[in-house]
Amino acid sequence: MITYDIIRKCPKVELHDHLDGGLRVRTIIELAEKDGIDLPTYNETALHDYLVKGCQQKSLTLYLEAFRITTAVMQSRENLVRVAREAVEDLAKENVVYAEIRFAPALHTEKGLNLEEVVTAVLKGLEEGKKKTGVETGLILCAMRNEDPSLSLDIAELAVAFREKGVVGFDIAGDEYGHPPKKHLDAFQYIRNKNFNITIHAGEAFGLESIWQAIQLCGAHRIGHGVRLVEDMVTEGGAIRKMGSLAHFVNDRRIPLEMCLTSNIGTGAAESYQSHPFPIFFKNGFRVFLCTDNRLMSDTTLTKEMEIAVREYGLGIRDLEKITINAMKSAFIHHDEKIRIIYDVIKSGYNKLRSEYGIS
Repeated sequence: MITYDIIRKCPKVELHDHLDGGLRVRTIIELAEKDGIDLPTYNETALHDYLVKGCQQKSLTLYLEAFRITTAVMQSRENLVRVAREAVEDLAKENVVYAEIRFAPALHTEKGLNLEEVVTAVLKGLEEGKKKTGVETGLILCAMRNEDPSLSLDIAELAVAFREKGVVGFDIAGDEYGHPPKKHLDAFQYIRNKNFNITIHAGEAFGLESIWQAIQLCGAHRIGHGVRLVEDMVTEGGAIRKMGSLAHFVNDRRIPLEMCLTSNIGTGAAESYQSHPFPIFFKNGFRVFLCTDNRLMSDTTLTKEMEIAVREYGLGIRDLEKITINAMKSAFIHHDEKIRIIYDVIKSGYNKLRSEYGIS
């Protein structure tokens, strides 16, 4: 039996982690008190319960309300540096060896910071976190689906401008309903013309069309969530009996799917762990891996997500290793760096665990 302690020691790779979805509750309170920001409560336990109840009650409205609170305390250089540094520190506690953290710079300009200042502050925090923990990180900049396409182009240009300073990719997030990614084609075409990296939230709240647009029109190299791809399959007892052209394309091209189990259940993208399509994708050879999405709002860690997969889907230590390698292969860094981390850090770490615990 793979215990929680063993899973915690496993080397991990995190590729879908929102900066404003992973703050420490104590940090929110301290920053709010410092800046005179109203909170529903200043009691740490009570505020934690308030921020996670959206996920627990499967209420998207409450889930999104929590972000209003976290972004409110992320409007200054000092606060952004601290939040980013602590994110890396918290990931290190779960033995994450490489992480890509994402956020929407436009949500952090309410008190006068410009977009460049916002990104610079977050990169500074990530670098401080790396110096303290050794965890390597990349930053993904998000545009928002509901905003004017001209702003998403600004964010795309910003991402490319910072590509040599720690930004590794471009994303578009927000409500899929009524906001298809094709409305932001100028931004995606700019990224593609600059030989840069694209991941897109798709197939979470909306179906196959959203995934198809993300890949075929916008050029996504990875898909955030993608749970609705199961609608292009006929399955029986966990096996895929038939796939449509989109599912075949995703599998044949090895397009990675960033799976976020607890978050998907909390937002209603999946009914339960038992009905989540992750085990179907994983056991039938799709390139999938586990992510947290929003560690605070979903009250989770990557260790917890792996533990859920072991408990619910019967995964073993080699499965966890494969998931981790899948993630590293899908990271937005250069090939030689991926290979170094896979062999020198991930494979080496799992071999040591097997030896330490006598796992065959």
